[in-house]
Amino acid sequence: MTTMRELRQAAGLSQERLAELAGTSQPQINKLETGQRKMTVDWAVKLAHPLGVEPAALLGLDFPPAGAAGGTMPRPSRATAPPLVRTPATAAQQPGKSASMPVRAAARGGVDQEMFLEDGPIDWIVRPDYLKNARDPYAMYVVGESMMPRFRPAQLLHVNPHKPPAPGAGVVVVKRNKAVLVKEFVRRGPEAVVLREYNPADREFAVPLEELDTLHTVVGLQEP
Repeated sequence: MTTMRELRQAAGLSQERLAELAGTSQPQINKLETGQRKMTVDWAVKLAHPLGVEPAALLGLDFPPAGAAGGTMPRPSRATAPPLVRTPATAAQQPGKSASMPVRAAARGGVDQEMFLEDGPIDWIVRPDYLKNARDPYAMYVVGESMMPRFRPAQLLHVNPHKPPAPGAGVVVVKRNKAVLVKEFVRRGPEAVVLREYNPADREFAVPLEELDTLHTVVGLQEP
């Protein structure tokens, strides 16, 4: 019996239920338990929350199997097992907070086809090294083609909300009505922020400061 299987059984979860909570499939869970797939930091961050353990516990999979020479892996208490109904994870609840960051998303809405920010994170990913010490970083999927070829649909942008944007930087702009824009920062004036988009035409436009909620800097991206 592998360490991961022990943790899953101690949490009272089937492979199918663990896969559902972690956003993966039962065959992937089985491969991790049988050693056909290597336990990585990404997998540890995904699985730690539903198993009720820290990611480090899953990365120590070199422990001997239960009953083998060298000792056994102690089982966690069932009292620490997560509820069967999963609630959205907050930053405070997410295990390994310093090693992970939330993924946010936007969806089309309204007759003007603006993008609107969805509530709460839709996933968690491992922080890149250049955001290891940043405060409250997050990732966000590109939706729409207004910034092609610089940003393409399905790319995952890495965002530092506390880095001031320089002219030419990519930015995530959230309006007070929760509409969200991914654009190029041009300048900030006394009454408005000037942004640039590339499609359907290369143009500059202004967002009045009274409509602006947040302006965050894109510092990297991840290909789909």
